Amino acid sequence: MILLAALVSAAALGAPPQVLPDCLGKPHVRPTQIVLACADANFGVKGLRWTGWGQPFAAATGIAYANDCKPYCAAGHFHNYRAVVVVSGTQRCRNGKTAYKDVTIAFVGPSPYPKGKPSDFVYPVRCA
Repeated sequence: MILLAALVSAAALGAPPQVLPDCLGKPHVRPTQIVLACADANFGVKGLRWTGWGQPFAAATGIAYANDCKPYCAAGHFHNYRAVVVVSGTQRCRNGKTAYKDVTIAFVGPSPYPKGKPSDFVYPVRCA
């Protein structure tokens, strides 16, 4: 269902996605890191290796990092988790480029958020 929506979105814009916006909306081609907790950078994925870039969706493997915020976030510790990232959907940026608009994270093995639902790990990203 998500793949079908991505294909329809790409067809509607007429161009395949070329970039992925970061937290500030700045577009990047095949970023090696994505910060998903934009306010404090306590969650993200690094060491990304992409396949399918420029198609209706692209996937990457990498290492997710999350702050355990124990006893509170400023004193917390970061832990690493194997993850797969899928970017999908399309949007038009002001610079005329077509960008992906959603980032989905799936953990391979343990998760920093064991009670999370799959929908909790879909992050919309927007062009500035």
